[in-house]
Amino acid sequence: MIGCEAVTDSGTDLDANTKNFFRRPVSLMRELERDLTSDPPACTSATRGCVAIVGAGRLGMALSRALRDAGYQLVGPLGRGPHAIEADAVLLCVPDKEIPAAAAGIAIGPIVGHCSGATGLDALAPHEACSLHPLMTVTPAGAQFRGAGAAIAGSTPRALALAGQLAAALGMRATEIAESDRPAYHAAASIASNFLITLEAAAERVAASAGLERELLVPLVRATVENWASFGSAAALTGPVARGDTETVSRQRAAVATRTPDLVALFDALVSATEALAARAAIG
Repeated sequence: MIGCEAVTDSGTDLDANTKNFFRRPVSLMRELERDLTSDPPACTSATRGCVAIVGAGRLGMALSRALRDAGYQLVGPLGRGPHAIEADAVLLCVPDKEIPAAAAGIAIGPIVGHCSGATGLDALAPHEACSLHPLMTVTPAGAQFRGAGAAIAGSTPRALALAGQLAAALGMRATEIAESDRPAYHAAASIASNFLITLEAAAERVAASAGLERELLVPLVRATVENWASFGSAAALTGPVARGDTETVSRQRAAVATRTPDLVALFDALVSATEALAARAAIG
């Protein structure tokens, strides 16, 4: 086993736990199932410490840039290849189903973390483990982590502290999520982000049937989201369902049934959910 060099403060104030964490010996890491063909790339020194990123997809690339900008020494992002590294911590930015195999390729020593919102820490056994899931969408252009939420967890107090330190360095607001709550947490994230795109795709299709360009819906969507963020769902709700205008809703449904019949079930489900929301808002 080869140790990582001690971290130098370089004028940056680090707490004692962080300094001790990044001065501890570290283990050789074999990335996934790859054989070693050369000396492993290793960290030298850094203001905050040395982190290895496994996974060269959108999240791996975005986290690598952001952590490097925050003062961390980075190894990677590494894809599947003949790579091995030395680092203080390893973050797996791989698809959920690949996490156990990726973790199995790492020698015991460094804290190993994943960036999945739905996967528990058991997927990283037997490592001292943590998770860091940015509550932010990542596109090919990257991501803006500062100001976003982050779900964290750790199998030990030290691992949990590391996840929190990484989140803080990226400017994110960390919340510890219990293992039993992870599916609900991730479902909320999917509804807030992924399903919103599905709804807008449906609106786009109906609008196109009336000759309306997608760009004209954008200010409406932005204003709606800002109202929800500022006032909450009950106060932000507007439109014919909220007003109890059943005649207008019926005409809308007829148009959807004629022009995009495959969207009728979705329209009906949304009307029912919106009626329930309006009823709760009226109660108080």
